[in-house]
Amino acid sequence: MTGNDLRQLLMDKWGRSYDIQIRRIQGKLFVQVMWKYLEQVSFPLSEAEYLEHLDTVANYLHGWGAVTQVQDYIEHSRDRPRTGRAVSIQIDLGDRASEWMLGDF
Repeated sequence: MTGNDLRQLLMDKWGRSYDIQIRRIQGKLFVQVMWKYLEQVSFPLSEAEYLEHLDTVANYLHGWGAVTQVQDYIEHSRDRPRTGRAVSIQIDLGDRASEWMLGDF
């Protein structure tokens, strides 16, 4: 999966290029589909910066072995991002969780 693939997944599901953030909350790792999106005038990134950010997120997903997990969740989710409420996808890192919990995102 590339950043473009991730963007297309979001567009196919919700019709917008939503921002995606990686968050660590109470010792658990989440990928969050935020409510802001590229097509908004107030979105803080240019299209090139947005795609670069999505490439970084996609690289983490590959490293964690979580690409399919995130794809499946987005494709089958009945939730949608809305103002003040992200779609949160908990990433199961299994036995490798401690390797990834040291750094900041």
